[in-house]
Amino acid sequence: MSPREAFIAQAGYCRDLGSPFTALLCETLAGTLEPGEPVGAAVLGWQGDPAPLADSVPLRLLGALHALVRSGAAPELGRLYPPSPLPAREALATALTAALREHPDRLTAGLAGPPQTNEVGRSGVLIGGWLEAAARTGLPLELYEIGASAGLNLLADRYRYRLADREWGSPHARPLLAPRWHGRAPRVEAALQVHSRQGCDQHPIDVRDAAARERLLAYIWPDQPARLERLATALETARPEPPRIEQADAAEWLEVRLGRPADPGVGRLVFHSLVWGYLSSATRARIEAVFERAGRAASTAAPLGWLRFEPGAAAQLRLMLFPSGEDLLLARAHPHGEWVEWLT
Repeated sequence: MSPREAFIAQAGYCRDLGSPFTALLCETLAGTLEPGEPVGAAVLGWQGDPAPLADSVPLRLLGALHALVRSGAAPELGRLYPPSPLPAREALATALTAALREHPDRLTAGLAGPPQTNEVGRSGVLIGGWLEAAARTGLPLELYEIGASAGLNLLADRYRYRLADREWGSPHARPLLAPRWHGRAPRVEAALQVHSRQGCDQHPIDVRDAAARERLLAYIWPDQPARLERLATALETARPEPPRIEQADAAEWLEVRLGRPADPGVGRLVFHSLVWGYLSSATRARIEAVFERAGRAASTAAPLGWLRFEPGAAAQLRLMLFPSGEDLLLARAHPHGEWVEWLT
């Protein structure tokens, strides 16, 4: 699709996910960008696939604009952002045109990197998979996350949860994640013990870096204040003791880690959330081959799990366990963890 079509497509996703302002912003940008201006030229002349599920050019520009507004550098545009009421399209177009012309360097710089949100709400889904793996293996878990961003979902056991009619986690932990729940609660009685945790990402984010934290916050859509607050709280939770995130290709990273002999008495659990679609077909094939090899070497004393929260008919949480090779559909859920339908 063309860059303008990418913004229209992104508007549809935003509206479906309950963000009318961000949808309007996308639609207005689709008609406002001009090839004769620096930002418009960078977007409209994009060398690659600008689509939301490819290079995600709309989300790159949305993040750059939100960062501009959050810094106070574009007050006229900022006055139209939430919590103000939804603006008229004409007023938004005028303010956007001014911001694009006045801040070309900052906005084009924001196009350079892929968007990352490290959506903490997904921990409200993933924690159920961790508990299921702990219950089925009865062992401490080594956690490995691909596409980990800042690693906030690697710290899911440090948060507090309300899952159906049950609570899990320290009463003093923050943030509190309480998705709208359908079905039974997951196995909150399981003895979840994290033996170790580590992750990889093509562009890892250091939560100890103030500019990196601000970048993450800017990628949250401005009309979703609950997500902004949740992320800010999780970043503060992570700062004192962040997980180790390496800059690496996901397939290469897993080939090394799962290629090592497993320690008996410890289960290995690899997980990812809304990452699979961004990987190349070659990378996905290599990862599947890694699991095929490592799965054959797994045993009840050294089991292996593969937890995936990825889109299907809806976003699905699936857990494949080795040595049995059983693949369990645990839940369907909102991509940001707003609601969960637990199926086991």
